[in-house]
Amino acid sequence: RPASPDRAAIEAAAARAEKPGVAAGPRRTDRVRRDVAGDSDAKAKAKAEDSRRTGRLSLNQALDGEGGRQRSMAAMKRKQDRARQKAMGNVRPEKQVRDVQLPETIVVSELANRMAERAADVVKSLMKMGMMVSMNQAIDADTAELVIEEFGHKAVRVSDADVEQVIDTVQDKAEDLLPRPPIVTIMGHVDHGKTSLLDAIRKANVVSGEAGGITQHIGAYQVKTDSGAVLTFLDTPGHAAFTSMRARGAQVTDIVVLVVAADDAVMPQTIEAINHAKAAKVPMIVAINKIDKPSADPDRVRTSLLHQEVVVEKMSGDVQDVEVSAKTGQGLDELLEAIALQAEILELQANPNRPAQGAVIEAKLDVGRGPVATVLVQNGTLKRGDIFVVGEQWGKVRALINDKGERVDEAGPSVPVEVLGLDGTPAAGDVLNVVETEAQAREIADYRIQQTKDKRAAAGAATTLEQLMAKAKADESVSELPVVVKADVQGSAEAIVQALEKIGNEEVRVRVLHYGVGAITESDVGLAEASKAPVIGFNVRANAPARNSANQKGVEIRYYSIIYDLVDDIKAAASGLLSNEVRENFIGYAEIREVFRVTGVGNVAGCLVTEGVARRSAGVRLLRDNVVIHEGTLKTLKRFKDEVKEVISGQECGMAFENYDDIRKGDIIEIFEREEVERSL
Repeated sequence: RPASPDRAAIEAAAARAEKPGVAAGPRRTDRVRRDVAGDSDAKAKAKAEDSRRTGRLSLNQALDGEGGRQRSMAAMKRKQDRARQKAMGNVRPEKQVRDVQLPETIVVSELANRMAERAADVVKSLMKMGMMVSMNQAIDADTAELVIEEFGHKAVRVSDADVEQVIDTVQDKAEDLLPRPPIVTIMGHVDHGKTSLLDAIRKANVVSGEAGGITQHIGAYQVKTDSGAVLTFLDTPGHAAFTSMRARGAQVTDIVVLVVAADDAVMPQTIEAINHAKAAKVPMIVAINKIDKPSADPDRVRTSLLHQEVVVEKMSGDVQDVEVSAKTGQGLDELLEAIALQAEILELQANPNRPAQGAVIEAKLDVGRGPVATVLVQNGTLKRGDIFVVGEQWGKVRALINDKGERVDEAGPSVPVEVLGLDGTPAAGDVLNVVETEAQAREIADYRIQQTKDKRAAAGAATTLEQLMAKAKADESVSELPVVVKADVQGSAEAIVQALEKIGNEEVRVRVLHYGVGAITESDVGLAEASKAPVIGFNVRANAPARNSANQKGVEIRYYSIIYDLVDDIKAAASGLLSNEVRENFIGYAEIREVFRVTGVGNVAGCLVTEGVARRSAGVRLLRDNVVIHEGTLKTLKRFKDEVKEVISGQECGMAFENYDDIRKGDIIEIFEREEVERSL
């Protein structure tokens, strides 16, 4: 049993509680209880902290919100790695040294990626060098090399042009080479019968499809002779405007057949064709055409060729010559035999088992098919599905169409085909190369586009301010005829632009604002309206929106199918910008015999007309010792007392000048008339 409480003790405690400043028993007990509770809270908090550091979070803790921010798994792994390294004796892994490819300029983030370093560390390193750059800015190769060395890697300098190294330039082995058909180019003057001759060989009719009976595109055809030999023919235009196209034809050819009309002999474009053939260093065969005509004189042709240093076999030379007639078929077999013989001597070979390489003969923008290029394969075999790059364009072969319009799966050496699948229209004369991947093709095309831009920029930057000022001053005095040109194929567009740029003199010139291939569009009309220029369509038409836009804006669209007419019309339009020429015709001379002073009129010269006639309406000059001292008009012309219109030679008259009185005895008066003459280019 507990002892009974002492009454005296209870009374004493009650008395102390009644006194001020003395703490009662129960209050002290409360304080102790609070201290114990505080200790237990601290212990619970410490326990929760420990449980948080373990990385585990219970459901109750998550609901109570006591868990706080958790450590990430990466932090936990780092902690474990540090503990493991500490246990192994603090051995750090050796840093991997990389070979970093370094072009002429590189973006900081790309440099960090190639070094496998953090971009922030690379930026920090550049800032230490005093370069305040962000990770998206480009730095030059020298600076990048310093950064690479600082991070302990090796820099390998490469050029932007290295992207083109993927194009296969390996020399073919002798055992891989196989015979290939010869590429024969038909050249000669306009209207000498080149296409007709080719028609006779092909037994087809190409002439009827040509506007005005002249060839205005390069045609590429394959012909199989009776003996079984396969020949590839390139038919080049003969007109003077197509010089550049003929030059391209000569660059890809093995043999040139020079067509000369027997009734016409050597002409300017014949000489040009001879020069192209000599420049390309290819053998030549002379075909003397139109031998069936009564006026034909083949010996005259052979003699005129001597002036161009072309000595035919009949003149004891080394150039084969064949007399042919496209109309009757005479001599065609001999011509094919001569070509086959020449091809045999050349021993033409190519490797068909390699990535294809070829030359673009022509390119156009087809409405239904998109950009189409006529390619002459020179090496390897071009197959459907091949990825290629041509000039600044790239693509994948969607379809191959031969010269008969048939779809084929592949084209070997010396085979001309139309290629579909380009992303843009290449320039005629560009080289086509097959590559392995789309990425390579795109990279090469982007590099070539950038190169072209840089060249243009460099050409612009090379012009000094003085040159620009001088050019601006010179341009002020030159009248310009702006034009927009659209053609059906690239070669024709280039030829037209070259022909138009030759029109003009120091007073007037033709400026081609824009040229391209394909139909005339609204953007062409908009450009023409802004520059007040006509739109010229060569074998193309405007689409419906462009026609409506042209009607609304008042833009003239002119269509042509023959280049002669186009050039003549533009020449006539440019001639209209020329100022009329003012010509002076001297009609008479008069000598002053005496000077009279007349009141109200001034000095009047008594003259004798020594030559020609003096007219009042004409202009006059006063000559003193053969020096012009005054030029003006007559105020009066009198014969005796009468005012007359003119005085003939040998008669005397009185003359007075308008607003001029300083006339003396012995002076000579020159009388002339001015007339305006229209000029033309």
